[in-house]
Amino acid sequence: MTGGKQEIALVTPVAAEVQQEALAFVADGREAKAVKCLRKATDLGLPEARAALQLLRSGKALPVGYPQALENLEALDPELMSELGSLLAEGDSVKAVKVLRERMDLSLTSGYRLVKHLEDREAD
Repeated sequence: MTGGKQEIALVTPVAAEVQQEALAFVADGREAKAVKCLRKATDLGLPEARAALQLLRSGKALPVGYPQALENLEALDPELMSELGSLLAEGDSVKAVKVLRERMDLSLTSGYRLVKHLEDREAD
């Protein structure tokens, strides 16, 4: 699975207050400001921030933290999550980040953060 813009938005945490702020901008007819708000608060690029805003407008909440982002990733691509878990069990977090980035088309920062939180979750 290659990460589409909506999939990237679904695995990128966005604080609840930022989501509400973006929706308030939309309600005021300021969609560009809403997209800017999402981009400023996250690692989302312009197309992904637009996709995130579309998800919010359709009533879908974005993850507010990494636990939810990982749950979304599990639902989107369980095989990828299994592969990441195997790589982490082998102690290869660098390869896990690389695989995640390649499959989901994530930025380095987003890929690293997701893998780090997955690693922490697996350690518990």
